[in-house]
Amino acid sequence: MKGKMKPVQACIDSSCRYFERPGAVNTRRALEIVCLRAARPDISRIVIPTYSGKSALAAAKMIDPAKIVAVTTVYGFKKPNTQLMKETTRRRLLAMGVQVVTAAHAFGGVGRSVRRKLGTYQVDEIIAYTLRIFGQGTKVAVEAALMAADAGCVRVDENIISTGGSSSGIDTALVLQPANSSSFLDMKIREIICKPANF
Repeated sequence: MKGKMKPVQACIDSSCRYFERPGAVNTRRALEIVCLRAARPDISRIVIPTYSGKSALAAAKMIDPAKIVAVTTVYGFKKPNTQLMKETTRRRLLAMGVQVVTAAHAFGGVGRSVRRKLGTYQVDEIIAYTLRIFGQGTKVAVEAALMAADAGCVRVDENIISTGGSSSGIDTALVLQPANSSSFLDMKIREIICKPANF
């Protein structure tokens, strides 16, 4: 059959870096990659999840601190009435111009309590397990973006970079358009900047 070929839609060449293994060993390189991508004008903010504040402090040395939103764990994450980030670290980040968010975990709040008491998984933890098929860092990056949006620190109509890690440090970075947790299915993951290949 003869005929004209349909024109091919334009595509964008963008590289994704794959780390050999997950974990904090990738933090510096991941942040370097994030710096390069964040230099483009379409990125408004960079979300850095952090237990102790170490990853956020590292990011603030490489990226304009005013663009960074550090997302911490909830109080009581490890034991009641405690926060993993020391108050001195929080104050240091704030003094640098970094916004610090402490909020309920989007994928581990009330649903986690139901699982612990009744042994039944809820939709938020099922979503978390599904995202982990891309690696723990992807799940964390998505969750941190939801928490930052719920706190009003990122806009839901702009692209941001959200990062994540596997137990500690940063090994994953995504370009995404965030959403509030009540509108989770409206989130758009636009690019995978880096992630572990083996996890």
